Amino acid sequence: MEYKVVPFTATLNQKNETTAAVAIQLENLIKQFTNQGWEYIRLESVSTYVQPDPGCFGLGSKPGYLASYQMVVFSKGVI
Repeated sequence: MEYKVVPFTATLNQKNETTAAVAIQLENLIKQFTNQGWEYIRLESVSTYVQPDPGCFGLGSKPGYLASYQMVVFSKGVI
């Protein structure tokens, strides 16, 4: 069994788009990979801690933070 995990970040124009636009973006991504023989499994939320950047002698330092990403999981092959 082979797996493919693809990051998914939807974009939405606040002024003239609704969540339907997000659904269309996800649908298009799923179609793109199913047309290549991959089977859609699920959408996963992955949280990760981004390490702080100390900068040079403290100048330009950036604090660490928690980030959340959406990943689309596909599989291919015999079960």
